[in-house]
Amino acid sequence: MQTYFFCARDVRDYLQNFPQVKTLKFPPDEFNPTGFMKIERIQNFLRKEIVGCHPNCDEGLSAPIAGETGIDGLRLDFNFGLRLDVPKGNFRVRIGEVDGQIFFDAKVSDMRIVSVEKYFIRWQVEVFLDDEKIFAHALDLEGQDVLINSLTNALGDNLAILPAVDELRRRHRCNVSLRLPKYLREFAAHVYPEINLVDAADYEHYATYSPNFIRSSVPINPIDARDGSISEVFGAIFGVEHFKPEKSFKPTEPPVTDAPYVCIGVQASIPQKGWLYPNGWDIVVDYLKNLGYRVFCIDKNAQETSGGLTIRKPEGAEDFTGDFSIMERANMLYHAKFFVGLSSGLAWLADAVNCPVVMICGFSQDWAEFGTPWRVANRNVCNGCVNDIRTENFWSGICQRHNGTPREFECQKKIYPRQVLDAIERLIVEQNLLP
Repeated sequence: MQTYFFCARDVRDYLQNFPQVKTLKFPPDEFNPTGFMKIERIQNFLRKEIVGCHPNCDEGLSAPIAGETGIDGLRLDFNFGLRLDVPKGNFRVRIGEVDGQIFFDAKVSDMRIVSVEKYFIRWQVEVFLDDEKIFAHALDLEGQDVLINSLTNALGDNLAILPAVDELRRRHRCNVSLRLPKYLREFAAHVYPEINLVDAADYEHYATYSPNFIRSSVPINPIDARDGSISEVFGAIFGVEHFKPEKSFKPTEPPVTDAPYVCIGVQASIPQKGWLYPNGWDIVVDYLKNLGYRVFCIDKNAQETSGGLTIRKPEGAEDFTGDFSIMERANMLYHAKFFVGLSSGLAWLADAVNCPVVMICGFSQDWAEFGTPWRVANRNVCNGCVNDIRTENFWSGICQRHNGTPREFECQKKIYPRQVLDAIERLIVEQNLLP
């Protein structure tokens, strides 16, 4: 059985800048899915894009389709986008959205049809045999078994996924299962007990969504990862845009001390995300200690070196680094007066337990992560490249605009200590936190 890929939007919109298909003779202006079936290079291009974005692509394309239709050989599910098996015969398939828009309408025989889109669309599927409608189905998650299969191991990304998954469960009234990295499951079960946590993903559900940040020439995700906040991207994948996450964490341990303390995190997934102003952290730690706070550094490692950069725990901070569980970190952050850190998983964890966050970050825009009124960036230097659609790969550790020049990573180097201290002072006044 051959596999055919289709796009909800006219695929030609996504091929304009693809040199290998620019010279191909396209079908007439009126969209003709049958014509695109016969253009092998376009089908190979779509397959390559999906494979490059989904590590489980081969399994998703080949796994048996779970949904029975009552018609021999005709099967439908939404476990890797829309998947429809059509047996041999004089069949015609029409796929659209419940609002009436048509994406695909063609004669099909002995073929598996797969959507490029791997996010929530209110699909409407109709199948005709010898011009007689024999099957129709509109996607409806209510009461259905839905799997969320996280494709990332990053703490911050998964913490952003959790409230979006809970909103999906609540809004669509479906039975949600979630596969998360093991290190985060205790926290997820504590905060979102209504979500069923599973160890492995399969293709036996009504629908599956696999959230991840994807940059692609075709619309595998509804929002480019550079062009929306993390929460917006995940919410759009699940069809639950515009929701406000609730923060309902309850501590399971008492504070580590009765003295007022502040947590800091100076490490991030790559050193280039760090605050690179010389001795900046030492200035902040001394300032906090002079105010009467104890200052706990809660990074996993006291020192990390990568790409020629070494980030160390500030000398004046108390060493609470180590391989603590997420629940241990969550409890410590819950009882802290506030957290000073980077665009990192620890900042996301602090926000998730309602600990005020001072975020030092210039490489992304203010809307890119969760909202905090105490974000610190220097917008008078080069900044925000990670949210620029012209930027290819900030996460490579290479400065995308000034590599090898004196301006390299100035977005993180030219955030001045006074800016950080001003944000801390505002937080202390606004939250009435002076020790």
